[in-house]
Amino acid sequence: MPVWHPEIMAGGACFPRRARLTGRNAFADVFAQPIKSSDRQFTVLARANLLGYPRLGLAISRKVAKSAVARNRIKRVVRESFRYHQLEIGGLDCVVMGRAGLAEQDSAVLFTALQRHWRKLAGSCVPS
Repeated sequence: MPVWHPEIMAGGACFPRRARLTGRNAFADVFAQPIKSSDRQFTVLARANLLGYPRLGLAISRKVAKSAVARNRIKRVVRESFRYHQLEIGGLDCVVMGRAGLAEQDSAVLFTALQRHWRKLAGSCVPS
């Protein structure tokens, strides 16, 4: 199992605009009928899309991390994990929501938790 390290992604996968979940309707579609994966750090909602590539939406609130610096660090870790695992994820729209106490966790712990979510969701979401 690979451990998260910043140098892993140097020159690797990218996070283009098409990989972002944007707009109210895109988020509403995922929230309408999601496949859910939860643990102490994150709740990840996913839904199959017909695009053939994954998209990521983030919902990291002030309840999760009071400071903008902490929220931005969490978002960077989530995006990096998504980039690293996007080939495994396949055609899913994913919304990652943080849970209380997330800001106190180390980045490697967050990356490992997300890795488990991506693998679980990739196996359970099949386009119909």
